[in-house]
Amino acid sequence: MDIDQVRIWATMGVIAVGTIVPAISIGWIGSTAVKSIARNPEAGSKIQTAMILAIAFAEAIAVYALVVALVVKFVA
Repeated sequence: MDIDQVRIWATMGVIAVGTIVPAISIGWIGSTAVKSIARNPEAGSKIQTAMILAIAFAEAIAVYALVVALVVKFVA
């Protein structure tokens, strides 16, 4: 295995983990928020605000993984 193959495998691993983990966490955040709103409808607006913020942070992790994958692929 030369360095180019290692770089490609590392890029694929970062992309795979960087997309699967945020997708699972966004699904978990959404389902938990829906359950919470179903139990307490009066707190729906507060739960929804916190859910949207948490989903944004989870999406940021995916963007960071994309940046790391591009760095691994193209930089030295």
